[in-house]
Amino acid sequence: MKKSELRTKVDYSLYLVTDRLCLSGKDLFHSVEEAIKGGVTVVQLREKTASSREFYQIGLKLKEITRRHNVPLIINDRVDIALALDAEGVHVGQDDLDAQLVRKLLGQDKILGVSAKNLSQATKAIESDADYIGVGAIFPTSTKADASELSLLDISDICSKINIPVLGIGGINQENISKLKSLGLDGVCVVSAILGQADCLNATKNLRQSVDNLLKI
Repeated sequence: MKKSELRTKVDYSLYLVTDRLCLSGKDLFHSVEEAIKGGVTVVQLREKTASSREFYQIGLKLKEITRRHNVPLIINDRVDIALALDAEGVHVGQDDLDAQLVRKLLGQDKILGVSAKNLSQATKAIESDADYIGVGAIFPTSTKADASELSLLDISDICSKINIPVLGIGGINQENISKLKSLGLDGVCVVSAILGQADCLNATKNLRQSVDNLLKI
């Protein structure tokens, strides 16, 4: 079935995943807007401890910001929240609802992202009509305690055999991003590299330059 225009035109190069625990007192909405101004191209709202009502209310405010800047808003795990918000898509992990079922619930117009830790999982995600794969963890990360690391060789292998965008995730920051050069990634997902910094705008601008260099052919 033909993909919607939204699904075929997303720039995944600098993908921000939210985590309020990283903010150290900073305002989530201001920080995300500063990150978008600095060059973030996709925002994922991730709320593991919020109630459904709180998750939805946070999503409403965040959607106002992302829509104003024409940046896709992806909801982590919660298909119901994504549909209620009319967000641009959903991201699911291997322990969440099966990606094939999520695609049925979302329909053909929304973005579906899937986490994968190996080539088999990535291939299955493609069969479920996913639009992109998040692979990792690439480096040690404090924002996801159960994340096991993948070797750079494994990631390169996945990138070479997968025909949809592959994004690296897990502990990526300004200091180590250069190690990902030549792996074939289409973008990187970050959390604390932006939201954990005192100045989210400048942190994003610096990271944006590094991502642009990373993705140069």
